[in-house]
Amino acid sequence: MSDLFAIRVPLWELVLRGTLTYWFLFLIFRFIMRRDVGSVAIADVLLLVLIADASQNAMAGGYATLAEGAVLVGSIVGWNFLLDWASFRYPLVRRFAEPPPLPLVRHGQVLHRNLRREYLSLEELQSKLRQKGVEDLTDVKAAYMEADGNVSVIHAKRRAPRSSAPGAEGRAP
Repeated sequence: MSDLFAIRVPLWELVLRGTLTYWFLFLIFRFIMRRDVGSVAIADVLLLVLIADASQNAMAGGYATLAEGAVLVGSIVGWNFLLDWASFRYPLVRRFAEPPPLPLVRHGQVLHRNLRREYLSLEELQSKLRQKGVEDLTDVKAAYMEADGNVSVIHAKRRAPRSSAPGAEGRAP
């Protein structure tokens, strides 16, 4: 029974493995896979993937004991907590941890350079806009790809048609 909880790998190695894995995958999710993440925050997806993998390795014998798996999971959770806390507390960390909204449409004009940057086709953008109730690009004041990969839309304000009759503004039709 004591073999299950013994630590055979140096603690510093387990913490270093967890730390390097966390930051490597975080940077990939933050800078490369932005649009594919979905509606869950990057750090949340990363945390779930790493904990699942670290726990699986500990249970399946990838690490010799449960205690080693617990140290690895603890270092991953610690980094995630620290990053969340620092992002909340310090705007500079938040700017690093969460990408700013990326403009995709401005005043009805598609920003093709930003679409290419995210490997988003015009058809995919139009699909996202239709899901938001937009039929025509001229109805869009701005559309942004948010940090979680979703597209947000600010609708353009339509001007009411003016009546040609003087004094018609105050009357009901």
